[in-house]
Amino acid sequence: MTTDVGNGAAPGGTEVRKLDRVVIRFAGDSGDGMQLTGDRFTSEAAAFGNDLATLPNFPAEIRAPQGTLPGVSSFQLHFADYDILTPGDRPDVLVAMNPAALKANIADLPHGGMLIVNTDEFTKRNLTKVGYAADPLEDGSLEAYQVHKVAMATLTIGALEDTGLGKKDAERAKNMFALGLLSWMYHRPTEGTERFLREKFAKKPDIAEANVLAFRAGWNYGETTESFAVTYEVAPAKLNVGTYRQITGNTALAYGLVAAGQQANLPVVLGTYPITPASDILHELSKHKHFGVTTLQAEDEIAGIGAALGASYGGALGVTSTSGPGIALKSETIGLAVMTELPLVVIDVQRGGPSTGLPTKTEQADLLQAMYGRNGESPVPIVAPQSPADCFDAALDAVRIALKYRTPVLLLSDGAIANGSEPWLIPDVEALPDLTVEFASEPNAPDGSGEFWPYLRDPETLARSWAVPGTAGLQHRIGGLEKGDGHGNISYDPANHDFMVRLRQRKIDGIEVPDLTVDDPSGEAKVLVVGWGSSYGPIGAAARRVRKLGLPVAHAHLRHLNPFPRNLGDVLGRYERVIVPEMNLGQLALLLRAKFLVDAISYTKVQGLPFKAEELQDVLADVIKGVSA
Repeated sequence: MTTDVGNGAAPGGTEVRKLDRVVIRFAGDSGDGMQLTGDRFTSEAAAFGNDLATLPNFPAEIRAPQGTLPGVSSFQLHFADYDILTPGDRPDVLVAMNPAALKANIADLPHGGMLIVNTDEFTKRNLTKVGYAADPLEDGSLEAYQVHKVAMATLTIGALEDTGLGKKDAERAKNMFALGLLSWMYHRPTEGTERFLREKFAKKPDIAEANVLAFRAGWNYGETTESFAVTYEVAPAKLNVGTYRQITGNTALAYGLVAAGQQANLPVVLGTYPITPASDILHELSKHKHFGVTTLQAEDEIAGIGAALGASYGGALGVTSTSGPGIALKSETIGLAVMTELPLVVIDVQRGGPSTGLPTKTEQADLLQAMYGRNGESPVPIVAPQSPADCFDAALDAVRIALKYRTPVLLLSDGAIANGSEPWLIPDVEALPDLTVEFASEPNAPDGSGEFWPYLRDPETLARSWAVPGTAGLQHRIGGLEKGDGHGNISYDPANHDFMVRLRQRKIDGIEVPDLTVDDPSGEAKVLVVGWGSSYGPIGAAARRVRKLGLPVAHAHLRHLNPFPRNLGDVLGRYERVIVPEMNLGQLALLLRAKFLVDAISYTKVQGLPFKAEELQDVLADVIKGVSA
């Protein structure tokens, strides 16, 4: 719920109520522009200085049936004057552009919440299409909410009647009317949105001007109507000093890879194939050729990772991006990268599965595939960012491991992180890690033969030498067949195979990762909640809630899933109960039980949606009370 922290009056007599946080959800047909509307409101909140988190939610179909429940698209934004962790459990304000949007989302709106409805779409045909026997705007079923009926399409068409646009084209701008109304209601700046619209539609100035006029019409409607007696203010958040920008997880990953290439002084080659929800990484990286980035959209997933591994063989930083189905296709080449011991970053933006599954919905169900989804003993390091902004650092970390230890690395993002956004503190370039690589430059054979042995290793990291093909005197061959220790020639010797398998595993086990930190403010907690990936926000918010109830709880979040932090076993052993929330059927819990023999309590969800803080709050409170009883 929002918290009222004061009020006053606007010059025109409208009451101004000050709040510390608000959750708004825009919902409509997949063709109504809800993602654009939400993104623009988010941009203005970010420019204003609020902390924020977002949750886009849209259909997988390119054009879902209009006005139907499967076709509903929504965008939820949580903005506040303090540090927040999630996009919010429930909206304080729901903007419903049609009956389908209302029916799909009204259960999430708490009683007393504000409902703004586009009445023009509430026709008998549209109501029947989603199963309404009567008009909910007239039958009293919405009495528990603050309902504002606004004929958005009619008002938008009226505002654009002098532009010469046809009725259909004019009506398409009704999302900007809704944005203008909400911008007025929450005192958001308007200049940025108007500038954005003119830039976005620069090649169609008549469409640009129509959208600007519709946006202004929504603002003016709020200013002149008597329907809205209250407006709201949410002050800027008190964030750490620095320069911030709004960023999505996919964009942050792309920026992290660009920065890693610069810090390693290596060209970056992305070999990939478009797949939801990872495609935006390709789109963003393709804009940065001037930073030595080459992007290749291959004919399929296998070709994409083949190109990336070939680039690594040639002395570049090879990267490939995909989602779960693509990881299945890339698994053979990942195994080849394990055998050849070449650096490679494999990004998996997880989505609901199996098979094609839920392409636009989030899930964390690829952990065991990342851990074991290759033939033979084929260990691969696994890194998982915890939020959109954290993707930048996670990308740098994945590249560090890949280059230093000569290994493919799997980076597990997910749909909630990829499409969600939050403020990102732009780092000081001078503070970024040095990722410089030293290539082999001369023969190294210990027998004095003057040959180059590709599988001689650094005694500390166990990484093999990396020689750029064509370097004089360093002729060598690598491939998928088992290698002889040191010299790297093909070997079928049983003892050598056993030695090499264990050596490759020892290399991964020895990767340097930071110790796990535990958030346990009181030091009195008997219950530890362990998470990974995008569950960070909901778990952290739930922990804050139960602590306010006087119930101590500890929270630890894993970025490194293979190898685990070296102190993880000790951390788990300090608590009487360990809870592991995951958006799968208990994959991390399975690994923790197997490795540390801890009786982890698995709490799972596979609905294609992130956890809500309120549901985790109830789970944590029940376990804590049970331990204390």
